[in-house]
Amino acid sequence: MAPTALPNQRSLFDIPQDVAYLNCAYMSPLLHRAINAGIGGMRFKGQPWAITPADFFSDVEIVRGLAAIIIGCDANDISLVPATSYGIATAMQNLSFATDQEILVLEEQFPSNVYGWMELARRSGVKLKTVARPADGDWTQTILNAINSKTALAALPHCHWTDGGLIDLELVSASLRKYDAALVVDATQSLGAMPLDINRIQPDFLVASCYKWLLGPYSTGILYVAPKHQNGQPIEPGWANRAGSDNFTALVSYTDEYQAGARRFDMGERSNFALLPPMIVGFQQIIDWGIESIQKTITGMTDIIASRAVENGLKVGNRSHRAGHFLGVRLPGGVPSNLTVELAKQNVFVSVRGDSVRITPHLYNNSDDVDRLFEFLAPHL
Repeated sequence: MAPTALPNQRSLFDIPQDVAYLNCAYMSPLLHRAINAGIGGMRFKGQPWAITPADFFSDVEIVRGLAAIIIGCDANDISLVPATSYGIATAMQNLSFATDQEILVLEEQFPSNVYGWMELARRSGVKLKTVARPADGDWTQTILNAINSKTALAALPHCHWTDGGLIDLELVSASLRKYDAALVVDATQSLGAMPLDINRIQPDFLVASCYKWLLGPYSTGILYVAPKHQNGQPIEPGWANRAGSDNFTALVSYTDEYQAGARRFDMGERSNFALLPPMIVGFQQIIDWGIESIQKTITGMTDIIASRAVENGLKVGNRSHRAGHFLGVRLPGGVPSNLTVELAKQNVFVSVRGDSVRITPHLYNNSDDVDRLFEFLAPHL
């Protein structure tokens, strides 16, 4: 079934009518129901005598199952993590390289998917190779040109966090496999808003923080671990992910055996009674809307914004080289240092990343928001 454009969903969020929040890539607002679910979770924790050992596991597994639906994998492939950097550290722990090999990252890539590899390069001797931003905006071909027999790993996003520059991970993955090289994906700026086919991409690890396009709270993330790595070494020697950990009376019967699949990589204290309920609400809402329909709807908005930007003399990248839910525009004279502060005074919220004004709407935005953006952007052009 072909995806359909969705009606406006602003009523599901706490966004005043005079606020043009075009900044989902910074942080999404929470759904009303997610806020209430989080409050309910805090109240639940407020009466610990009602909390049973089973409660430490039930919401964890619901989140894991919903994440698997969003990614398109088995629930056993999902680990719960607190941040993208945690997922990257897990990947680092379970991949090995020769000193004459190279790790590919992108110029101006988000630091969570760079710092860990920088550290690994320092201590192991492997070379970190930065792929320069392409003048024509075609990241995919530029990455393909950089892959060779020395490539051990490509650590990449699905789209660039500054302006939504798109990477065709299926093509990149196919090229990497020719050299038996690994792929680690930071999908924070795409998962929940842009479809992906995990079976065609075949990443070794894929991680996403949940507080952006997954409509979740801060300090939450999900990590996909390919089956071939699921017997690996977690970065925390915790107890809750061990076999038999649901039997609290036998916790001192220490075991080296973990629960099935990627659960061994779960963070400590994953049973967060305040954060898991809003994650469940956000994930379920995304599934109900359908990621293909989300992408189609937001793409319609960014195309309108891009057209108006060009009419106002702004530079917009090639449509075929950016993700549909993302837009980076460049001002003729550069971005004024106080632009976001001045726009915020008018209740217009965007980000500046690099030399781009990053505009990232969602289903809660409407034509009034777009009008407001250009009305108050005009004095800065």
